[in-house]
Amino acid sequence: MSELKKIREAQHLTQEELAVKSGLSVRTIQRIESGTIPRGYTLKTLASSLNIAEEDLLVPAAPEEIKNDEPSPVLEKAEAANDTAVKTINLSSLPVAWFPVANFLLPLLLMFCLKEKSPLAKQIISLQIFLSVLLPVIFMLVVFLKLGHASVTMTIILLTLANIYIILRNAYEIDRKQKLFYKLNFSLL
Repeated sequence: MSELKKIREAQHLTQEELAVKSGLSVRTIQRIESGTIPRGYTLKTLASSLNIAEEDLLVPAAPEEIKNDEPSPVLEKAEAANDTAVKTINLSSLPVAWFPVANFLLPLLLMFCLKEKSPLAKQIISLQIFLSVLLPVIFMLVVFLKLGHASVTMTIILLTLANIYIILRNAYEIDRKQKLFYKLNFSLL
C-alpha cells in the first residue's frame, strides 16, 4: 500500500475528498497511490493538504505480504507469459487495421487460443469492437455528406492511421506500465 493511501485512509478521506481539499485531480491521486512518486508542486500541495512533512509521502512502501527481498521466479515467468500474450493479442489487430469490421476477430480468437482472459485482454478487444462500430459510422457520414472522392480516400487513410496509432500506443504502454493508454470505461466482453 502506498504512503499516500495509508495517510489518506488514516485521516478518513476518500480520493475524491482529498482531490477537492488539495485542488489536484482524482486521477493524479490515483497515480500516486499506484506507485508514481509525487514531485514539486504536487508533493508540496499534498503535504500541505494532509498537514504532514513532504518526506512522509516519499517513504517507499514495502509490500507487507512479501517479506523476502527475492522475487519468486515462478511468479516472474507467469507475469512475463501474461504480458507476452496480452501484447500478442493487442498487436494482432494490426494486419486488419485497415478493415475496422474485422479488427477484433483475430484478437478474440487469440484470446481464446492462448486462454488469456485477463481484464487487460478483454479491454483490448472491447476497444477494437468499439472502433469497429465507430470508424465505419464516421466513414459513412463522410460518404453521405458527398464531399468528393478525395475526402473519402483521405477519411479511409486517416481512420486506418488512427487505428494503427491506437494499437501501437497501447502496445508501448503495455511494455512500460502493463496498462492501456487508450481504453474504454466499460467492457464489452
